[in-house]
Amino acid sequence: MTLIENSPEFAEIVTKRLVLVPMTRASLLCQVGFGPRMRAELGEVLRAEVPAAWPPENWEPHVLDYLLGLIAESPETVGWCRYLLRREGETRTLIGTFGAGLPKAETGESEIGYGLLPAWQRQGLAAEAVLGMLPWLEGQKPIRAFVAQTFPHLYGSIRVLEKCGFAFAGEGFEAGAILYRRMCGSESEG
Repeated sequence: MTLIENSPEFAEIVTKRLVLVPMTRASLLCQVGFGPRMRAELGEVLRAEVPAAWPPENWEPHVLDYLLGLIAESPETVGWCRYLLRREGETRTLIGTFGAGLPKAETGESEIGYGLLPAWQRQGLAAEAVLGMLPWLEGQKPIRAFVAQTFPHLYGSIRVLEKCGFAFAGEGFEAGAILYRRMCGSESEG
């Protein structure tokens, strides 16, 4: 399957304060090696300001390799991972990321994750991004539930999940993590 740049997968999602821009091969390649021109090149691709704090602390080379491999092997995943841009007038500033996995065949669950640079945390932007993405994701493939992992000491992350309708679901998949789940569609009414 070949995607063209103006297909729905490449469409930006606009919320009250954010623009959620799909990660593409071009946007990921300009970050490989975190070279001296990375911020300028990424800013050109995203049409956004890229702050000096970019990349986030967990945005390591293996993340870029994973995402590039995912897009190459499964082009339909374009749009499932996005950059979060803060929109103020005509200015767009890169502030974080959102990612979702394709739903697992055995459970129908899609795992999500998100992160904001420190200067933009505790402003309701993570919840706004999650709530902006979930309907789009549900429109792409059948999803029974969304799940997210966090750690018990990350109160801000837990609060984001609770604000977005996720409920505590027990131990996470990683050591020490806890799991939150939000049922989709008719599943959430039962």
